Parts: sequence; C-alpha cells; structure tokens
Amino acid sequence: MKLSSLIRSLRQFRSVHRWIGLSLVLFMLITAVTGLLLGWKKNVEALQPSTQPGRSSDLATWVSFAHVMASANRAMDSLTIARSELEKFDVRADKGIVKVIYLNHWEVQVDGQTGKTLSVAKRHSDWIERVHDGSLISDGFKLFYTNYLGWGLLVLSLTGFWLWYGPRKVRQRKE
Repeated sequence: MKLSSLIRSLRQFRSVHRWIGLSLVLFMLITAVTGLLLGWKKNVEALQPSTQPGRSSDLATWVSFAHVMASANRAMDSLTIARSELEKFDVRADKGIVKVIYLNHWEVQVDGQTGKTLSVAKRHSDWIERVHDGSLISDGFKLFYTNYLGWGLLVLSLTGFWLWYGPRKVRQRKE
C-alpha cells in the first residue's frame, strides 16, 4: 500500500470511527451503567432482595403452587401494595423457597415446605435489565438496539485498532 493511500485510509477510518462513536455514545452509556448495576444486583439489597433460606429442598414435602400463590397474595395485601399480575415463579429448590414475582416488580419469597412468607420486597433489577437490553421499549427495539450496539462496537474496535496501528505504519514508511 502506498503512503498516500495509507494516509487517506486513516482519514476515512477516523471519520467512520467518529460518526459511529457519536451515534453510539448514549446507548453505550446506558448499557454500561445498567450493566454495572446488574453486576452488583446480588450484593446490593436495594437492587434485588437477598434470597432467604427455606426449610427443605425436598420437593416431595412442598406445598402446592396454589398455596404458594395464596400466601404471596396475602403478604402483598397485608402491606397494602397494589399487586399486579403474576410474572413468574422462580423456584429455588436448593434453597427451599419459591420467589413469586409480580409484573409491578415486587417479589414475595415463600418457604416451599411451610408456605409461609419469608420476605416481601421491591426488585429493581428487573426493570434495570429491561433498560439494559432495550426490551423496556419493545421487542423490535431490543433487536435493533442489541444489533446496533454489537455491530457498532465491532466497527469501533476495528477502526480503533487501525487508528492506533496505521500511524505506526506511516512512520515506518517515512523512515
């Protein structure tokens, strides 16, 4: 490659790198901040309540899901928290509990054997995860967001490498 074409390619790569970087900066900041929060979710009670221990991990001795749900609903009603629809049951057999998670991001931990409520707390990690992956807006946006970030970071990595390595090649050619 001639020196003039090498210098021209560096200018083009610098321009591509700049514009892709500018178009990605907000997405990268959001993803970085939410990623840091998600990395800490098991260590910070405000992000995700710690898992309480249940009595038994023997599923044969556990109460029914209907009993677990009734217990969770009573716990939510007693705190006068407007409960929403059930999002999921998170069964932690090894811990002896079932986490009942509602769409409004509240979690009730219920002992699998006794059916007693162990904990009621707000889960912030769920909505943070939805912001992190773009699904807070829609599944279509999530697909766009993750592809744009992924491809953008790949292009930034490649152009960044060339912007680091290219000037060394120019100096080498001039000598």
